[in-house]
Amino acid sequence: MLTRLLHEAGGYVELEFVNHHKRAKRRAMAIQHSAKAEQRLPLYRDLVKVAENTVTAARISVEKLEESYPPEAFDQPELGELRTRMKHYSELAEQVLDQTRRRVFDGETVPALEKIVSIFEAHTDIIRKDRRDTLYGHKAFLTTGASGLIVDCVVEPGNPTDSTKAVKLAARAIKVLRTTPEQIVFDGGFSSRENLGEIKALGIRDVAFSKAPGLKVKEMVKRTWLYQRLRDFRAGIEGTISFLKRCFGWDRCTWRSYESFRAYTWGSVIAANLVMLARHILT
Repeated sequence: MLTRLLHEAGGYVELEFVNHHKRAKRRAMAIQHSAKAEQRLPLYRDLVKVAENTVTAARISVEKLEESYPPEAFDQPELGELRTRMKHYSELAEQVLDQTRRRVFDGETVPALEKIVSIFEAHTDIIRKDRRDTLYGHKAFLTTGASGLIVDCVVEPGNPTDSTKAVKLAARAIKVLRTTPEQIVFDGGFSSRENLGEIKALGIRDVAFSKAPGLKVKEMVKRTWLYQRLRDFRAGIEGTISFLKRCFGWDRCTWRSYESFRAYTWGSVIAANLVMLARHILT
């Protein structure tokens, strides 16, 4: 991206820079196919070196543009956007270089919130659950009612632990429904004794978790058969999620920016609800 922008800037000011695109691509491919960390280290050093050279060239080109043109010239869409994009991608490249030095050369574990995993969607979060594949995007929490309609959807930045959101989601459900439900059931990841007590304090009589290590059924609900029915009800939301993925584009968001991600998510939810309402009416 920076190389492409440097070629574009060459149409406005005289620049001298070396195009390291092919060299960087070869190093990246070699890193990907290296079996041992010892083999990857020198390749990383060379890749970082050529990336630093490209970032330096981009910063110099911005300085030359600002020296060669008056401030009002950057009000023009083409020149102004070129400068803005070069600054933007240079800053992202610096962050990627920093996280690479810390992780590869210093052996540091870089927190997920400090990592850039997409230069085009810099807001993207790293989502890792247990031993399953690592995913990229944002966590979305769904709440459904007895009708099967999705009554609430929360898109959270970062990768929050499910157990930290249980009370918040229960309070939101009460607000959205404008009444306190008698029963509520969560996935096992939301379970904790503290959450059980706080949610019951909201006025919800029966609070169930599909998996609840350390909690007895009698602590959550009054009847064992009710606990089983609530667990079966929670399992039904997996079908709703599959429905959203297969029919309404929830497998991949194609809109850019975090705000657009939320709008895309909610648009899919509303569309799914409309289809379910139509099915209820027709049957």
